[in-house]
Amino acid sequence: MIAAQLTARFPNGMASLAILLHVEQQTGSYGAAGLVLAATSVGQAVAGPVTSRWMGAWGMRRVLTLTAAVCVTAVLCLALLPLSLPGYMLFGLLTGLSTPPIQSAVRTIYPKLVNSSQLTPLFSLDASLQEIIWILAPVVITLVSTQIGTTQGLLLVAAFLVGGCSWFILSPEVGRVRIPRSRRAFGVVVLKPPVLLATVIGFLLIGACSAVEVGVVATFEHGSLEAGLVLAVFAVGSLVGGLSFGHIPIGPWAMARRLAIVTVGLSLTMVMLNAYWLGGTLLLAGIGIAPALAVMFAITTASVKFSETAEAFGWAGTGQLIGAAAGSAIAGFLVDSTGGAQGAYLAAALFAVVGLLVSVVFVRAFPDLRHRDPSPFPDTEPVAVTPS
Repeated sequence: MIAAQLTARFPNGMASLAILLHVEQQTGSYGAAGLVLAATSVGQAVAGPVTSRWMGAWGMRRVLTLTAAVCVTAVLCLALLPLSLPGYMLFGLLTGLSTPPIQSAVRTIYPKLVNSSQLTPLFSLDASLQEIIWILAPVVITLVSTQIGTTQGLLLVAAFLVGGCSWFILSPEVGRVRIPRSRRAFGVVVLKPPVLLATVIGFLLIGACSAVEVGVVATFEHGSLEAGLVLAVFAVGSLVGGLSFGHIPIGPWAMARRLAIVTVGLSLTMVMLNAYWLGGTLLLAGIGIAPALAVMFAITTASVKFSETAEAFGWAGTGQLIGAAAGSAIAGFLVDSTGGAQGAYLAAALFAVVGLLVSVVFVRAFPDLRHRDPSPFPDTEPVAVTPS
């Protein structure tokens, strides 16, 4: 299941860069490429909670199959059709809107695969192994798009969508686990304090990570080997942290402790901007990222009914997508206005500081899962009683 969902989500680490390179080559404008990427991101942010909720109404396989088919078609249109900028934006938006909700699906399935004592370590393992996507996918798509062609890069994205989504959709667990239809109105689940906290902190944490990416690119220039290596070290730190601390039980202060590690590491990046210092500080910061994500997944699952888990994870994913856009935009503005990369690292540190403050101020809203089953609450229905 982990291998299937990682393969199905591998295009998530490829699509943005593939679209950026292709649209820039076809139009000769990074501004146009940025507009297409913005349309894609808006589509993903809007669709996340909606398609995740559909899985409870129509079934996981139907929704995943439909969204994957539409997404593959949209990517093929981007790759093969002679489009103007509005056409690229339209199909970029459609690509985002139809992104299969694999992440919501698999994190809804996990509580049904393992017992309660194994669920938190499984979430941590999942958060750690997803770093493989962000380490390998950009390298693969850059090599294909620059050495062979940007059209072939988008075709590779489509091929991974077909293969990965087919593997995941055909997994027996996807057919066995049925999500009950939610009885609450759309959007109500995000108002639950733990879900809202997971969404807000996800926004801030991923915003910090996106600001770091801008800072590293600005420090070492586009295409630099040092930039790729430093970002890889950042991801490796997250992988190591998740594998090392994933077994630790989650209490109310778990998020604050993990975000403290991230905040210290990101704050130290501003001291020096050479590759060795940045690599060391980002390795430290990365150690807290996967464990923090694992806390988000666990508190979300433990605070909702099973029928609400997919939608809850959809909202959390939307928060992270918006955070990625905000972090990149703010960091880019600071780099341009200050004339140096330190502005981006300052933005990253501030995102992390705010996340740490939120986790401390609202610590009472975090569920204590140290001595409690972190699985979602069962859905119950009134039982009809026939009078005797």
